[in-house]
Amino acid sequence: MKVILVTGSSGGHIFPAMALMQRLKDSGADVLMVLPKKDNGVKVEIAPGEIRYIRAAEMDLRSVSGSIKGVYYFLLGAWDSFRIAAGFKPDTVIGFGSLNTIALLFWAWLFRAHTLIHEQNVVPGRANRLLARFVDKIAVSFTGTGEYLKASPRKIALTGNPLRKEMVRIGRQEALDFFGFKEGKFNILVTGGSQGSHKLNIACSGALSACGRKEGLQVVHISGQADFKQVSQVYSSCGIAHKVFEFLTGMQYAYSAADLVICRAGATTIAELERFSLPALLVPYPFAYAHQSANARVLADCGCVLVIGDEELCLEKIGEVLTGILNDRGRLNVMRQAYSRIRVPDACGLLTKEVLGLNR
Repeated sequence: MKVILVTGSSGGHIFPAMALMQRLKDSGADVLMVLPKKDNGVKVEIAPGEIRYIRAAEMDLRSVSGSIKGVYYFLLGAWDSFRIAAGFKPDTVIGFGSLNTIALLFWAWLFRAHTLIHEQNVVPGRANRLLARFVDKIAVSFTGTGEYLKASPRKIALTGNPLRKEMVRIGRQEALDFFGFKEGKFNILVTGGSQGSHKLNIACSGALSACGRKEGLQVVHISGQADFKQVSQVYSSCGIAHKVFEFLTGMQYAYSAADLVICRAGATTIAELERFSLPALLVPYPFAYAHQSANARVLADCGCVLVIGDEELCLEKIGEVLTGILNDRGRLNVMRQAYSRIRVPDACGLLTKEVLGLNR
């Protein structure tokens, strides 16, 4: 079986596709990954012969010139997609969201290949809402996603959001040794997602550097490229034990060492918090149709996380919440135990089953 996986350029699109790619290859499929030619700082570890790139389109509807440029690059990407589909001749094409997946899935539909889309968020994006009308199957990560799609319920399968196979809990001591940290301290992971978050970086590094209990803290902070030097300098100047990364491939070490996570609420992050049963302070990204706010509500409603709005995000607010947690460690245990109410499926296995089922 020949399969094409096509995704957007963010880690939230790419990481689930990479997880599925490995599982499909293990089943004997010939798999090709197609990505937009755009660098968002996501490390893609795929053999050169198994990946192709298309020209990336970004629609800026606020101006005529932006709209024309967006359409121009969309058409170039569509031509790239046609050449890939015609050359590879896939049996199945799977899309993971974003404008740049539309053309390849259209060609697949036209060439009578099987088609499937995967939606990572509770609220689907515009591309998947459009594609849902004509693809053969729709895989979703949350039970409520079907309400937003104009598609037959029979086409929708609840699979969850695939995580890479290495994303499993490891021994705490091994995780601490990975960062050179000591046992007996409170470990905080700060991450703004694969591209980083400037606002989160500034607020969290400022709050942690001003914390009156710095000697009892150890911080792993994934900043993204733009803020790496600034964030590193803040921690170094205050003497807090820390490790700052532009991007961390071994996230399983960070999650396994963490007592608390402060992060955005992207779909992959939500799935990872579920996998590791981690208490967290979520600050949903307020744009992109408020996808992250809906994602955060899933965990907040179960009592697994605390949520503050992006408009509240400042070092004083982070400091206030952190002080409350440090003064009431029992609250963290309650949050961890709340994850027992959430069913975490073998998302990668279920999604693989749906893909293979299309070809029977």
